[in-house]
Amino acid sequence: MKFSLNAVLAAVLLSAVPVALSQDVATDTKKAADKTGAATEKAAKTTGHDTKVVAKDTAKGTEKAADKTGHETKVVAKDTAKGTEKAADKTGHETKVVAKDTAKGTETAAKKTGSGIKKGAEATGHGVKKAGEKTEDAVK
Repeated sequence: MKFSLNAVLAAVLLSAVPVALSQDVATDTKKAADKTGAATEKAAKTTGHDTKVVAKDTAKGTEKAADKTGHETKVVAKDTAKGTEKAADKTGHETKVVAKDTAKGTETAAKKTGSGIKKGAEATGHGVKKAGEKTEDAVK
């Protein structure tokens, strides 16, 4: 029996080793899972914070760009309005000058036409007078 008792004791001792080792592995696995969970939570918080910061910075940049674009648009609109006003003033002035020149030309043409009509009438009157004199001479 001595032999079988030694064998039984050896078997019990050998079977206890895996049980002890499996408990150690389970503990290690639990610790690793806890560490992984903590690291994941920390990374999520950091990522969330960094995302928030980047979103704020992006919003500020967008707002500044929009303000600058709005300002530039306003400046361009003012410059365009000034240019249009100057062009309108210049066009108005040129129109006024052309109208005066046209009026002077029309007045000159009318004077020349009147003078031509007067000369033609005088010549016609003179011609009629001569014809009348010739007719009178012929009748005598």
